[in-house]
Amino acid sequence: MGYAIGLMSGTSLDGVDVALVKYDEGMSSYELEDFFTIPFSDELKKKVTDAIDINQSNVALICGLNIELGYFFGEAAKKMIEKHQRLGRKIDFVASHGQTLYHQPISEDNLIASTLQVVESSVITEVTGVKVVSDFRYRDMAVGGQGAPIVPYSEFILYNDREKQQILQNIGGISNATIIPKNATIQEITAFDTGPGNMIIDELVRHFYQEEYDDNGQYAKQGRVSEKVLEHMMSHSFFSRPMPRTTGREDFGQHYVTALLDTYELSANDWIATATKFTAKAIALSLASFFIDNTDLIIGGGGSYNPTLLSMIQEEVPSFVSVKTQEDLVQSSEAKEAVAMVVLGHRTLLGKTSNVPSATGATKEVILGKITW
Repeated sequence: MGYAIGLMSGTSLDGVDVALVKYDEGMSSYELEDFFTIPFSDELKKKVTDAIDINQSNVALICGLNIELGYFFGEAAKKMIEKHQRLGRKIDFVASHGQTLYHQPISEDNLIASTLQVVESSVITEVTGVKVVSDFRYRDMAVGGQGAPIVPYSEFILYNDREKQQILQNIGGISNATIIPKNATIQEITAFDTGPGNMIIDELVRHFYQEEYDDNGQYAKQGRVSEKVLEHMMSHSFFSRPMPRTTGREDFGQHYVTALLDTYELSANDWIATATKFTAKAIALSLASFFIDNTDLIIGGGGSYNPTLLSMIQEEVPSFVSVKTQEDLVQSSEAKEAVAMVVLGHRTLLGKTSNVPSATGATKEVILGKITW
């Protein structure tokens, strides 16, 4: 057995998730031992959001942020290391996803398919004194994949069920699903982004209430869904793209929300209710062809803590689909993707492949990630 740390910062830009995972060398067992999130300061979050914003970003900002986030991630990992060194636990490696600034899954407008994650692994290694595995998406793109979704292999390892189909629906800033047929092989896994998760909801809550998210779905619960606006949102070109498909702030970020606000007039809570329904409806539409008898739809990520969103998802999916959360499986919704980084990093260190071509569109299975000693 060994111990490793997974670091994850997603499209919600909450901060860095830090997961301590106990694993076995046979790559069959990964158990969450400890978890916490270190939130971004307001200043650092603004730098990240500016770097993501195509109108605010610049090369100097991105260059500096790569190093600054390296120290931030490194100190977060060091905090976990020092806590568990006192308990006699040696950390074997750190697996870092980094912070996505831009993701272009397909070539268009003279721009080649590409992705960009910052957080310099050399800085994390220097701060922690532990080897780091990072930059998991690039190798998949090098063989024709979209570099996303990144977690299906870990979900196959952790959730494959001999008796029923599992659909793992993560709701972060963006929503993504992994479909694991009962008793599946890795070649049978399907995964893709289903559309926006909390991204539009959070942007609206910030706009109207200067808060970071809709706590317990309270604002959405008080609002009424505008069918007119919802119909417009559901006409987004994302839903007509071929599978596998991925998305990000480029499609559903601040600029998208600003355009909506400029076009339609709704009350604050009606906006938030409509955006919440949009997330639920996008999930149901994207997964419609996969809903069969004896299927669990397992919700993870920050969206799993929004009961209004969960209720709307249940309304949109067939009655025979059982909607559960990670906690129903005695797993952590918050830690799921950070744990996935450990699974990927472990595979990399052992020279094993961990992309899923049926999910990303890659031409072959490859070893993901780069190792910094």
